[in-house]
Amino acid sequence: MVWIAICDDEAAVLQQTETLLKEYPEVDFCIDTFTSGEALLGSTRSYEIILLDIDMPKTDGIETARLIRQRDKKVKLIYITNYSDYTVFAFAVHAFAYLLKPLKKEELYKQLDEAFEYMQLPADPQLEFHTAEGILRINSNDILYFEYQNRKVYLRSMTGTYILKCKITDLGVQLKEKGFYMPHKSFVVNLYSVKNIKGYDIYLINGLTVPLSQKKSMEFRRALNHYLSEGIGLHI
Repeated sequence: MVWIAICDDEAAVLQQTETLLKEYPEVDFCIDTFTSGEALLGSTRSYEIILLDIDMPKTDGIETARLIRQRDKKVKLIYITNYSDYTVFAFAVHAFAYLLKPLKKEELYKQLDEAFEYMQLPADPQLEFHTAEGILRINSNDILYFEYQNRKVYLRSMTGTYILKCKITDLGVQLKEKGFYMPHKSFVVNLYSVKNIKGYDIYLINGLTVPLSQKKSMEFRRALNHYLSEGIGLHI
């Protein structure tokens, strides 16, 4: 049994989505419905998947997702929206997918199929680095960025900072296929940790900023949009 929540202030959309979920083959859902972000946030239940409207009064879908992520890092968030250009929202939260209204059965089922495939994958793999203190094994999603400073390479994570024995350019090449990218000659950023980009500043989910060079701006933005659209890091 899979617990799933639907949150939308439009009663017709809420009912339609619930009907489609009940017709989804092979998986039985336990479905909770909510008409506001506040109501969803008030639930104490843990969900595997949440279908969430973006444009809601008071607490919108973006803010609702941000608050949900503070207590649940694993839930798959699928946005249902009227906006075809959803990339404007992609930086604020790591969403698994975006679906346009009016909801189409084939598109919903396709995203649900992919969500279940991701749920079968092993936990976030650990990466291994040689540091001044020895071998460091760390989950990739815990890494914020790498920085070359004073002839040393620093790994900045959610829990601490480590000095690595390597070159920043080598990291950029080695980690590119794992969701990391160089926005600047002295930095390698985990695309998973990017919250927003304003001008030539990259804002990370922990509040820190990393510089984006003018030369690499277009390239980095393209890489981030590709990363988001592929669903690799769309887990807000």
